[in-house]
Amino acid sequence: MKAIHKIIITGLMLFIAGGFIIGCSSTKHKYTSATTVGEEFNIEKSGAQLWGEACNRCHLAPSPADYNDTDWSTISLHMRVRANLTEHDINKIEEFLKSAN
Repeated sequence: MKAIHKIIITGLMLFIAGGFIIGCSSTKHKYTSATTVGEEFNIEKSGAQLWGEACNRCHLAPSPADYNDTDWSTISLHMRVRANLTEHDINKIEEFLKSAN
């Protein structure tokens, strides 16, 4: 009885794992950056949009007026690492924050 259960469980695990492997490998969309909405449209998000999306993921986004340009440079460097943002995205966010300051 135990051998039958092991065979059934092993078969189910292989079936489920096979589905995940096939599902992952057959994905056609490749999003390399948070700046593109869709591969076929290649629409760039503004620094303000990226700021709203990236900063509000983990905490309330501070007002651009809360810090000066030097502070925003330091904060941007730190948050790029913490939020796993691309250099392109953080540059757009920092540009927005400094322009609104």
